[in-house]
Amino acid sequence: MVINKPSGIAVHADARITDKDITVADLIIDYDKKLEKVGEPMVVEYKGKMINIKRPGIVHRLDKETSGALLIAKNQKTFLFLKEQFQNHTIKKVYHTFVYGHVSDPKASLVTGKRGLINAPIGRSPIDIRMWTAGRGAREPLREAITEYIVLKRFSDENLLTNTTLSKGGMNQDNKFSYVEVYPKTGRTHQIRVHMRYINHPIVSDPLYRGNMELALGMKRLALHSKSITFRFSNGEIKTVESPLPPDFKKVVNKYLK
Repeated sequence: MVINKPSGIAVHADARITDKDITVADLIIDYDKKLEKVGEPMVVEYKGKMINIKRPGIVHRLDKETSGALLIAKNQKTFLFLKEQFQNHTIKKVYHTFVYGHVSDPKASLVTGKRGLINAPIGRSPIDIRMWTAGRGAREPLREAITEYIVLKRFSDENLLTNTTLSKGGMNQDNKFSYVEVYPKTGRTHQIRVHMRYINHPIVSDPLYRGNMELALGMKRLALHSKSITFRFSNGEIKTVESPLPPDFKKVVNKYLK
């Protein structure tokens, strides 16, 4: 099944999430107790203890603040079949996001067509254990990470104009935004967030990677939405499931892009 995950709920527990925090994993088990036996648990070490974290039917994850399509296996055979597709990078995922600044049109290439290409390995940040980074400074081991994207729309927020900007007769980078469609080819932790920061266009309102940029566009959470996911059934049928834009995304689209 594919669920439409709302922002603000973690996919499954980790060492920092208490029993009081409801997760998608909890809701899956409430939906069907039999799914508790599907999938593979994650084992983590916390304060010297090994903790088993349940991940019923969960073959991939979305960050807590990310909304949208999340694929869930309902039996072990399907779980293993989908897991193999993720490992082979044959599952296609599409995300929509708002980023700071006007992203330039990518140069066309024989490989990606008109899509932009970010090919930058990702490793742990040397500054913050919660973060990952691409390029110089990333800690070993580095893992291959490839992201493609297209720019859907560039726009500006005149409400963010400052007196300095007005005196110059134009807008600065802080007033400019882009609506981007993203296609991660690999599935690294925080990949889209890290790669957009890598090209100097962090995701709007990203609590970890936006640097000194302010919350913007009325987005009080990470402006990232899992728009669709395409996978293959065991009979060979290809299925694409789309998630509608959530209300906060719709507000931005209606205000700035129409």
